[in-house]
Amino acid sequence: MGQKIIRFSDLTGKHAQDDGDLVRLVVLRHPELTDGPVEIDALAGELSELPELALDLVTVELHHPDRAEPQTLVMEVETFNRLASAAPMSEVLRGARPTAGAAAPSPALANGRDRVNYASLEHAGRPHKGRTTEAEKQVVRQHLDEINERLAAEGVRTIDPANTEHVTRYGLDTLARETGVMLT
Repeated sequence: MGQKIIRFSDLTGKHAQDDGDLVRLVVLRHPELTDGPVEIDALAGELSELPELALDLVTVELHHPDRAEPQTLVMEVETFNRLASAAPMSEVLRGARPTAGAAAPSPALANGRDRVNYASLEHAGRPHKGRTTEAEKQVVRQHLDEINERLAAEGVRTIDPANTEHVTRYGLDTLARETGVMLT
């Protein structure tokens, strides 16, 4: 007797014809979450408009002298920019002093709407729409273990040399053959 696993979207309840149809959506912060991040399965088509619906947000910390911990706030960029009245916020930010010990933002993202550089070690291997460049393929081939560690830590699917789609997408034919994986 065999078993059949039926996968479906947690958002709509629609049946997934193939595991490849499902996208894992990790909810990092939500007012209803009390025990940390959770993951939801959804059909890719259900999330296709998500990038266009994303907001330009800014995250700030308020360090009050009478509080031990800073207060973290998230708001729309336009709302934050209106706080500056003496000069445009872009000037205020350019003239601001760097925070001690703060990591510099990734040059791959100048703002929330710029393209991610998937050929960088920081972003290579992440699932994304569109073409996988030769540069990204090369970074993945050269740093597969490191990239898989990062992806796993981020809660994202790892790159599997036994997965035909991954082998094709990242040019892992040689690795698949070396490890004895039979691809169809």
